[in-house]
Amino acid sequence: QVQLVESGGGLVQAGGSLRLSCAASGSIFSIHAMGWYRQAPGKQRELVAAITSGGSTNYADSVKGRFTISRDNAKNTVYLQMNSLKPEDTAVYYCNADVYGKNWKFDYWGQGTQVTVSS
Repeated sequence: QVQLVESGGGLVQAGGSLRLSCAASGSIFSIHAMGWYRQAPGKQRELVAAITSGGSTNYADSVKGRFTISRDNAKNTVYLQMNSLKPEDTAVYYCNADVYGKNWKFDYWGQGTQVTVSS
């Protein structure tokens, strides 16, 4: 069993910053890609940022230059530093991890953490 536990969401004023964390635990052999997605009310879930085990990153155009994704492979943890937040960044943010066991692979999701940016 694998769990992803997120933390760091909250309420912040426009222009402020937040840092999200997501720690994976359980029967993990290795984790390839880890990422953050978000879903605003009435909208589809979208990719915010992703990072491979080798450190390659990918960002949504809307967050480039403002958000930074990083990970600590030894701790199976991924971070999302969010700066210059805008009201349109308001959403539930979900952590995602591509987890490998000894002879299996599965895509896991966290429970989500609310980020609210006030104008």
